[in-house]
Amino acid sequence: MSLKLVISFAKSHTATGGLAILLTASGAEKPAGATEADPAGVFARAAKAGKFTGKALSTLDIVAPHGSALDRLVALGMGKPDSLAAHDWLKAGGSATAALKGAENVAVYLDASGIDVTPKAAADFALGMLMRAYKFDTYKTKKKADDEEEKTAKTVKVTIVTEQAAAAKKAFAEAEAIAEGVVLARNLVNEPANVLGPLEFAAKAKELEKLGVGVEILTEKEMSKLGMGALLGVAQGSVRPPRLVVMQWKGGKSKDKPIAFVGKGVVFDTGGISIKPAGGMEDMKGDMGGAAAVAGLMHVLAARKAKVNAIGILGLVENMPDGNAQRPGDIVTSMSGQTIEVINTDAEGRLVLCDALWYCNDRFEPAFMINLATLTGAITVALGNQQAGLFSNDDDLSEKLLAAGKVTNERLWRMPLGKEYDKMIDSKFADMKNTGGRLAGSITAAQFLKRFVKDTPWAHLDIAGTAMGSPNDEVNQSWGSGYGVRLLDELVRANYES
Repeated sequence: MSLKLVISFAKSHTATGGLAILLTASGAEKPAGATEADPAGVFARAAKAGKFTGKALSTLDIVAPHGSALDRLVALGMGKPDSLAAHDWLKAGGSATAALKGAENVAVYLDASGIDVTPKAAADFALGMLMRAYKFDTYKTKKKADDEEEKTAKTVKVTIVTEQAAAAKKAFAEAEAIAEGVVLARNLVNEPANVLGPLEFAAKAKELEKLGVGVEILTEKEMSKLGMGALLGVAQGSVRPPRLVVMQWKGGKSKDKPIAFVGKGVVFDTGGISIKPAGGMEDMKGDMGGAAAVAGLMHVLAARKAKVNAIGILGLVENMPDGNAQRPGDIVTSMSGQTIEVINTDAEGRLVLCDALWYCNDRFEPAFMINLATLTGAITVALGNQQAGLFSNDDDLSEKLLAAGKVTNERLWRMPLGKEYDKMIDSKFADMKNTGGRLAGSITAAQFLKRFVKDTPWAHLDIAGTAMGSPNDEVNQSWGSGYGVRLLDELVRANYES
């Protein structure tokens, strides 16, 4: 169960009992809030004894501090104050949540000497606290008695103390929306596939109507009429029917072209007839990480009333090796009319996306399209779990995405596209085949998708290494990371709101 943090902001605060977290810059003699929380000056002696220098994200924990009405003081180092970026504040907030350890009432003093605390910095700090508080243990019936997090109160009142309190409170309203979108994406990825199938995922997306998002759900009958043979071919081996979810947020001017986001939503991927090895197959419940990110993004845009017109499309299927499943060698016809020879049924995500992309482009004529997909193992070989692969036919869109990645620390690395890779997916029997083999696997997958976007500016984000099983850090201790939600919200916020 995630901690519930009730966060408020105040210009001043007299903390009695509970915990106070005091920010301090590297080498500072006193931390923020020292006058209120540490009148006896215990910090200086404890810092000297513990060799605490205020290094970034280091902590000094003082229990029952002499002369203070508090039960605990925690000094939180911010490092050199002249180099603090948005993600530094986010990580500091996550470190603050990690330091709670049973506290029910917490005061966090931000205004340390030498540190410029802007309203956005305060909101980012609070966002980091919320993101770190997430935990997915829905199906655990017994808790560990020695788990420090389980000793922590289910609801923790947090007062963030800063001179920027009024403006920070306004900025935090948007930060809360981001946290909700990230949590939605994490929950979707973490849910087991027997609980979250295409129908259940579509129902979760339908709940966004409460925020003003228009949601349509296309059935297999409607997709068949549209000619989505590629998507339906993936789904035909499962007893669980596919769905295409179309979400619309109309926050911009009516004349403005929408921007569009398309997510691969394979709720479980066995590989189909080209079945995967048994070891690690359980992780394929997360093969809908792209769709989860798009759903989370649409939640954020609606919750913060973003001034933009946005489309979110989810291709939801399950890939199973049933007697009715498609076979290697089958040829399917996509909605575009292009034919595809299915060489490997485990290269299924691109078959789902090609129809979803064509539908999006054909119906909405968006200003650009960005698709997200846990598409290839090859991208993890190239980039590991630290960065996602970016493929694009548009330099301007790519630069904006790379910049957004630097701000949010949801980093991207641009990978190549080129005609020479097209040759690798040419087929003897159809217009193309769905895989070009082991070499350049992530690139040929992107090259495949490029054939379904025409001249519309487009980017493909291969998030196979970042959406699930990525390294834990200060703001995420979850298997499902929610990667992409903050990245794309920053892209929209910085470039596309009217």
